[in-house]
Order: sequence, then C-alpha cells, then structure tokens
Amino acid sequence: MASSVIQFRVDDELKAQASAVCDKLGIDLPTALRIFMKRTVLVNGIPFSMTLPKEDYKSDRAVRAMYEQSDLARKNGTADMTLEEINKEIAAARADIDAEQAGVEA
Repeated sequence: MASSVIQFRVDDELKAQASAVCDKLGIDLPTALRIFMKRTVLVNGIPFSMTLPKEDYKSDRAVRAMYEQSDLARKNGTADMTLEEINKEIAAARADIDAEQAGVEA
C-alpha cells in the first residue's frame, strides 16, 4: 500500500499539549492523527461534535456563580443584610486582622 506524507503547521504549544495527551494514552501524535482520519472516513464526517454553545460560557458560569452565592447567603442568614450591616461586618473583620497583626508584630 502506497503512503503519503501530510504536512501542516500548528502552534508549538498546541503540538506539545496534544503530544502530552497522546503520551498519556500510550500512543504518539502521528498515530492519533491517523486514528482521526480513519474515524473521519468511518463516520463520513468529523468524528466529534462541532456545535456552538447556546450561551456564552463565561457569562453562563458567572450567572451560575451568582446564584450559588445567593443561595449560600440565604443559608448563612446574610442575604437580607443592609449595606450598612455589610460595611460594619467588613470593618469588624479588618479590625480583627489588624489586631492579630499588631499582636504578632509586638
């Protein structure tokens, strides 16, 4: 069977990362690329999902984090604190830290 050489350019860091993954799988990068090509033929298309996310990942994570923090505040009983109460808590925590540091430095 005749064979062909395929050449393409890729970022050095990407090549190194892909090689590291292949090493962990017990194969080399050329073998992984041959597997990709064989699967492409087998499935008559790209052998993995190529869909765009429905929502922006960063904003989706940020919204989830906000809801998680809101739930945590409700569980801790701090969800209904006023800005004045929050500022008093912060001032007290800072005072405790300053007192600890002064005790260590003395």
